[in-house]
Amino acid sequence: MIELIFILVAAILIFIVLYRNSSGKNIYKYFTKSMGPVYDKIAPYTYKQIREKIKQLGQNYTFKDYLTQIITFGGLAAVLGYIYFYSILVAVIYAIIAIAFIPYLEYLRCKRLYSEFIFEQLQTYTTNVILDFQTSQSFVKSLEGVCASGVLEDPIKADVEVMIDMAYKNGTINESLEYFQNKYDFYMVKNMHQLFLQITNEGAKDSAESLENMSLDIDMLVEAVYRDRIDRANFHKKFVRFGLMLYGMIAVIQLLLGDTYQQILNLWYLKLLIHLLVFMNSYFLLNGEKYYNENVGAE
Repeated sequence: MIELIFILVAAILIFIVLYRNSSGKNIYKYFTKSMGPVYDKIAPYTYKQIREKIKQLGQNYTFKDYLTQIITFGGLAAVLGYIYFYSILVAVIYAIIAIAFIPYLEYLRCKRLYSEFIFEQLQTYTTNVILDFQTSQSFVKSLEGVCASGVLEDPIKADVEVMIDMAYKNGTINESLEYFQNKYDFYMVKNMHQLFLQITNEGAKDSAESLENMSLDIDMLVEAVYRDRIDRANFHKKFVRFGLMLYGMIAVIQLLLGDTYQQILNLWYLKLLIHLLVFMNSYFLLNGEKYYNENVGAE
């Protein structure tokens, strides 16, 4: 009987690994084929600056939010540890480990929210520069008009102001465009800048149609991005739900075995296998959470 249980638990462990490497990838493969560099990699900014921006946006966690997470994560981990091993010590250790990951999860969440904020700001930047150009017929004047309108926020606004200063200093917009594109490597930014560079250097007489097409391209991209965001959220819920369900497999085994489960816990290698089962599933849940928050529409 003990050997049979060992095989059963091992089979569950193998199932989790195979699921995460096959079905799990199928669930998330939609994201790997996203429409391109949709969100900023936020490399130029420190996490402290990101947190400050999230706080300004009113999306930071409050003390109550953190307390709720501590109770939820710690409580579930403690219950899981005790049900699996009938040990208060294991339950406490599991709770401490779970709580220790809360700051990391908040770090991932802030990066995702900041990336989404950057994308929305760049959408505003590209759309308004195109609209303003139709009146001013000057790229630099368009940048000044967008800055003065108050629709941009830092850090995008500050970088646009740097672009304006560089354009006046150098007498051309080439260096300004290169500066901005190096910080925000986006498809829509690159294409819009390339169009304005062509209009400025080649003196295109009729740019209205090209600018209109560019606006339509941006609108289509933005629509695809928001559909992607909704789909990602739905897939994420399913991913987490299934991962949590896998934690219940040992509980099902306990119901099936009754008192025999106590004998399993007396064998160190079976106990180790159950620990491995828990940590393996936790690892893939954490890895999926990392993917969901970090690779937001990344190419």
